[in-house]
Amino acid sequence: MEEKRASRKKVLGYVAAVLLLFIFQEALVRAGTVIADLFSYEKCDPYDAYAWNYVHHITILVFALIIILILSKLLKTDFGLGLGDRKIGTKFVFMYTTIFTGITLVVHIIMQVTDTLPVYAFPLNSSNIIGTLSFQLFLTGPAEETLFRALPITILVYISGRNIKTKWGITLETIIASFLFAIAHAKWSLFPFAFEADYFQLIYAFAQGIISGKVYQDSKSIMYPMFMHSISNVLMTGTGYLFLLL
Repeated sequence: MEEKRASRKKVLGYVAAVLLLFIFQEALVRAGTVIADLFSYEKCDPYDAYAWNYVHHITILVFALIIILILSKLLKTDFGLGLGDRKIGTKFVFMYTTIFTGITLVVHIIMQVTDTLPVYAFPLNSSNIIGTLSFQLFLTGPAEETLFRALPITILVYISGRNIKTKWGITLETIIASFLFAIAHAKWSLFPFAFEADYFQLIYAFAQGIISGKVYQDSKSIMYPMFMHSISNVLMTGTGYLFLLL
């Protein structure tokens, strides 16, 4: 009886932690929105192509790092902010970049043939191209991997006391973190209840999360998922620009 009660208590604690992580992530994303909305970008970014996103993601990154630094001292746990296993991490980044480059080319060739290349709300001039690609390169990986990978996976492992393995070497904490990351790409509200999302984007974000989580845990560093995340965004966005300009 005592064992069942202890087990139930542990499960409830785990579920509560997931809910708190979800609330914290949503709060931080919305805080980034509030802060980014405080500024006018008309002079530096008249087409609203990248400057707002810069401020939004810098806000997320700064607050996430502050929380991680506090928790790392309180919990005496490692969030993987160092280089970890360089050999494993570098191998994953190289393999991922090679495969994703091929996928990106195939996808854009198909989009060109089917006349479904992306349409942008801003002209593809040098300022907008440099601004958007630099944002993708320098901020998407660091901000999103810190908040949606390093923070939840480490906390969930700390609470359970171990990695909870499932199939194919993927852990439960990676799956949960990937789900939270995917949900962050949807628009929703409780009152009134509404849910709006691009389901392809949700699936893509979830798959990206699974891969990044695997690399994070195997390499013991968030740096390599950051590189992969940023590289994939630059490749996808930059290739889209290239095909539109040809």
